[in-house]
Amino acid sequence: MFDFKDFQPDAVILGAGDFPENNVPLNVLRHTSFLCCCDGAAASLINKGIMPQAIVGDGDSLSADFKNRYHDILHTVTEQDDNDLTKATRFCIGQGCSKIAYIGATGKREDHTVGNISLMARYLKEFKIHPVMFTDYGVFVPCQGSVTIKTFSRQQVSLFNMTCTTLTSVGLKWPARATQEWWQGTLNEATGNSITLCGDGLYLVYLTYEPKLTAPDTAAI
Repeated sequence: MFDFKDFQPDAVILGAGDFPENNVPLNVLRHTSFLCCCDGAAASLINKGIMPQAIVGDGDSLSADFKNRYHDILHTVTEQDDNDLTKATRFCIGQGCSKIAYIGATGKREDHTVGNISLMARYLKEFKIHPVMFTDYGVFVPCQGSVTIKTFSRQQVSLFNMTCTTLTSVGLKWPARATQEWWQGTLNEATGNSITLCGDGLYLVYLTYEPKLTAPDTAAI
């Protein structure tokens, strides 16, 4: 059973999106044994007093002085077929990592956010790793086949079908299905302490950190 609270990654990759404020991704960032930073986030991360074990990217966003100062942990990859998140992922795989947490991969530019989220499914399928993306509000977990995920009552769950022609669920308020449009799988809800999903392809699961709040009883106010 997958539980994001117990997920212990081999590495954390910090993207150049919004730096986390929620304690969940911050704790993952602070307690990792191997922190790999995309080069676009390197300067701001170091200014916060956090030193990564590696900085990976094409180096275009780094000054000559910065490159010289941190040359011993800077790994420049000039090819442009992949973005820096994927370059950092390949680097971590090369270090023997197979469970990778992604932080700071959303926010700022919306096209980067959508692209980075969709990459989680690619990393699972092509790279054969276990990627989990932590945001300030929840986690994205790419899945294929059958999976059971630990939940709690009223936890908000969204399913984004990638390649499934069939997709079923146990433990959701509304039964899952192999939707054709991404929006059709959003705004679902866990009814208990776990959900089980079964699909014949790839799909993304999003789970919130907090339960949906019950609307106040206005009649009692």
